[in-house]
Amino acid sequence: MWRRRSVSTITRRLFSSTPEVPNLYSFLQPSLFSLKQNPPQPPPPPSNSLQSLTHQSISTLESTLHKSLLTNNTDEAWKSFKSLTSNSAFPSKPLTNSLITHLSSLPDTHNLKRAFASAVYIVEKNPGLLEFETAKTLLETMKCANTAAPVFALIKCMFKNRYFMPFELWGNSLIEISRKNGNFVSYLRVFEENCRIALDEKLDFMRPDLAACNAALEGCCFNLESVRDAEKVVETMSVLGVRPDESTLGSLAYLYALKGLEKKIIELQSLFRGLGFSNKWAIYSNLVRAHVKSGNLESASAAIIQGLKESDGEHLKFGEDIYCEIVTGFLKDGSIKGLASLILETQKLEPSTIELDKSIGFSMITACINLGLSDKAHSILDEMNAQSDSVGLGVYVPILKAYSKEHRTAEATQLVMEISNSGLQMDVGTYDSLIEASIVSQDFQSAFTLFRDMREARMTDLKGSYLTIMTGLMENHRPELMAAFLDEVVEDPRIEVKTHDWNSIIHAFCKAGRLEDAGRTLRRMTFLQFEPNDQTYLSLINGFVTAEKYFSVLMLWNEVRRRVSADRDKGIKFDHNLVDAFLYALVKGGFFDAVMQVVEKSQEMRIFVDKWRYKQAFMEVHKKLKVSKLRKRSFKKMEALIAFKNWAGLNT
Repeated sequence: MWRRRSVSTITRRLFSSTPEVPNLYSFLQPSLFSLKQNPPQPPPPPSNSLQSLTHQSISTLESTLHKSLLTNNTDEAWKSFKSLTSNSAFPSKPLTNSLITHLSSLPDTHNLKRAFASAVYIVEKNPGLLEFETAKTLLETMKCANTAAPVFALIKCMFKNRYFMPFELWGNSLIEISRKNGNFVSYLRVFEENCRIALDEKLDFMRPDLAACNAALEGCCFNLESVRDAEKVVETMSVLGVRPDESTLGSLAYLYALKGLEKKIIELQSLFRGLGFSNKWAIYSNLVRAHVKSGNLESASAAIIQGLKESDGEHLKFGEDIYCEIVTGFLKDGSIKGLASLILETQKLEPSTIELDKSIGFSMITACINLGLSDKAHSILDEMNAQSDSVGLGVYVPILKAYSKEHRTAEATQLVMEISNSGLQMDVGTYDSLIEASIVSQDFQSAFTLFRDMREARMTDLKGSYLTIMTGLMENHRPELMAAFLDEVVEDPRIEVKTHDWNSIIHAFCKAGRLEDAGRTLRRMTFLQFEPNDQTYLSLINGFVTAEKYFSVLMLWNEVRRRVSADRDKGIKFDHNLVDAFLYALVKGGFFDAVMQVVEKSQEMRIFVDKWRYKQAFMEVHKKLKVSKLRKRSFKKMEALIAFKNWAGLNT
């Protein structure tokens, strides 16, 4: 809460040194822009009298000032201006305004001080020289520089010297800088003086607009918390002919509720209806805030319920900050039971068609979570379940999202089971995000449980979550879970299982050296009538080569040979990669008869083969193998070896 004494003290610090600054236009007086105190400066030497400046001298100084501004020689321009004003002479009106505008445009506090000092001096000595637009530019610049004290000082100087600018040229700047610095009390005093001048002098252009009046009232209600000052602003608005709006009455509602003035609140609500305003939440949101602040939670709940009853089916239009205040108030009071009861009451009054994220329950629980109290949010949910068997889905969703974000996936999954058991059904997007969080946390059992729940809930769109699980298991090197999961869902018509899914499992098993599991997966795959393709066999060949199980590669070749078709649109795609893999493995295994079968098939299908790799493989493994030794064992093997060496060019 703002206190008059503290504000006036701050104002004196900003605007004065010790003692008070004798002249606001004392050039470059630093205390006007900073809290830092500066030692008093010695008085300037006596200036020459006006007679010492001839018309020629004045003309020369003005010419120098003009040229300096054109060439952006700021220091020289300032020197010329000081020489003129020190001798009670003034530059021409265009030059004066050009100088102040130029100084305002420079990005440093030093020249902004010069601009301020010049403007105050001109207003006090010769206000007719200062154009409204120049003063507006200076005020805007000081607002952007966040120098509140000089802004207030300049406006007060204008009032004192009867330099009356249209309110629209300076009012918004003053409001903005007051809000930014919390100077609502200072703004209120300037506002009151401005209104007095507008009425006494009959200057319509000085009358503040509705936004300015509301800003003054806001300061009275939320900062000063003064009924007398607030009603004085309202009276001024009436005299000025400024019609109040929802915001006006909302500020008053806050103040009256804070002070416990029930009769005035009733009068205000009657006036609200009489003026034909439709945004009832402008009053109810402020009533709630005030009741919560004063610790009157019962009245806060009553205001929310009354607002809902009068909403005609519209959703509550409180802001997130108000929900946070409500939740904080109840939790600070230790009233989880009261908050749960309030949410349940609002659910009875809200239309059945309301969107989840627009419901009060959703907003309250979301506010609780945003305050970092997800466990408290769950406690509120538990209390609601204890009080009623009808808890809306909107209360669950924010907690699920919070658990997902915090990777508390086991708790989230348990909550999903509660939702399903209560007959409610979540949307696909929520399931997808929870499953993804489970995979990221490597909580695979929760992911499986959630997916089963999706299937049991008869959801049609399972593809996203299915791919998330399969990809996550593969990246985490869990092919056994992939196989079990795929076996469980393969017959579900909503899931499009394809050969590449089986290939992913086989590839993962082979990479892990679990070749028996890879073989079992291949058999299961073919049993379910999924055709292996070239990728299937490439993974198996690479796995067998790594384990040096070349005979298994030979068995694969016998199977592939039966499946390969000359028609590339049918059967296995027998391409260069598959040819290379078979040749390399079969050469290392010494199965030259099969090697030549692969060569023959590749020639038949016009697949280019680079022989160098197989020469190297032969030399590494079979360098000492002699044809004469094979002749004694097997004539057929001898012929195959000779054929290979001839083909590979090893007999030359």
